[in-house]
Amino acid sequence: MATIEHSEIINAPPEEVFELLRRVEDFADYSDLIRSIDALGNDRYRWHVRAVGMDWAFEVAVTEIKPPHVLAWESLDGVKNQGRYHLREVPEGTEVSLTLSYEIRNRLMEKAVNKAAKPLVGKVSRQILERVEARLNG
Repeated sequence: MATIEHSEIINAPPEEVFELLRRVEDFADYSDLIRSIDALGNDRYRWHVRAVGMDWAFEVAVTEIKPPHVLAWESLDGVKNQGRYHLREVPEGTEVSLTLSYEIRNRLMEKAVNKAAKPLVGKVSRQILERVEARLNG
């Protein structure tokens, strides 16, 4: 499994940041690459993403919720992935760390995705956190 990490500091308290991150279905408003997210109930969501010139759809389940510090998930189908947001209070507000692991079983596709994945995940993560911060401070 490949792992990508990204962190940023948001000028807001962890409780406020966590509350917005907890609303998974709103992530489509925070990134240009996320086409839509359908809430399926029981902390399950179907994501529709456009990346690397392809459309990707996968279902995820939230696996851990510890307000205001941890929100974690894993895929149930599609691209095998799992992720975790860890929020930590810092003098400037909240440090939000994302760890995302994924596995693609098609070797050819894996090469293409691995090359693009780190900058893509970094871009999506930055967009999400910048737009969460803008919403909190707007």
